[in-house]
Amino acid sequence: MTIELLLSLGVILGLYVLIYYNFIRGRQCRSDSSLKGKTVIVTGGNVGIGKMTALDMAKRGARVILACRVKETAEAAAYDIRKLSGNNQVLFMKLDLASIASIKSFCKTFLSSEPRLDILINNAGIEAKGKTEDGFNLVFGVNHLGHFLLTHLLLDRLKQCSPSRIVVLASRAYRRGRIDFKNLNPPGETWKEILQAYCDSKLANVLYVRELANKLQGTDVTCYAVHPGVVLTNLARNFPYWLQVLIFPFAWLLLKTPEDGAQTSIYCAVQEGIEMYSGRYFSDCQVQQVLPLGRDDAVAKKLWEVSEDLLELSN
Repeated sequence: MTIELLLSLGVILGLYVLIYYNFIRGRQCRSDSSLKGKTVIVTGGNVGIGKMTALDMAKRGARVILACRVKETAEAAAYDIRKLSGNNQVLFMKLDLASIASIKSFCKTFLSSEPRLDILINNAGIEAKGKTEDGFNLVFGVNHLGHFLLTHLLLDRLKQCSPSRIVVLASRAYRRGRIDFKNLNPPGETWKEILQAYCDSKLANVLYVRELANKLQGTDVTCYAVHPGVVLTNLARNFPYWLQVLIFPFAWLLLKTPEDGAQTSIYCAVQEGIEMYSGRYFSDCQVQQVLPLGRDDAVAKKLWEVSEDLLELSN
């Protein structure tokens, strides 16, 4: 390899590092808040953003519950986090957000075995075809309805342990979302339908947090919607293999790492002084204004009521 080639590669690498750290990586959470004596649930805490969020919570001394569907990867993640953080209070509890029965079982087990819940991080998400165990569109069912029910069942414990927080992983994809109350359960079979369902679910996340904040007024529980940035995770694991192969080289170069993608979730979980922004949308570790479709209080209220009906919570 010639000196000229080595120099060229060095320049290219240097430029990439400059571009990544100045334009892709985004802001970092600088809070040094301790979470000793506190308990945190992270859904989907076995991989990607969720795992990096859980690792940070563990490093701060929290008792961390990885609420995950797949036992093998979750137990491996819990082992990794314990080893990296030096905190042995990291454990797995089975939770399948595509199953009402599983959500209820998780909450029953958690509430009977864990006296505290200080931070609930609704991180898990999916982008795939199919239906949930209860017949809902899989994407909408997991990303919105599953977390809606989970939060509902854990809310009293959060109130008892206040001041406490709820963080919901949304996405800038909400901008392309729509809430069609006549068609909240589309087939979700084609990739166009799946992508639209994902955008719809992220809009639902933003609206849900807005309405949740209204209902939490007068309590010491606050909630935040989070856009992590465009992150290299396994969210696209259900894409066709040829598409994964095609986009991976570009994704590896141009997307945030899971650690950097976790920063805004971490910020909203631990940063002091943001309580006044309960119900708001955060990106890059700062509050952001959302488009009008994400600020529609009438739609947010109706979505809450319809969600309760679908989950049979209003009976």
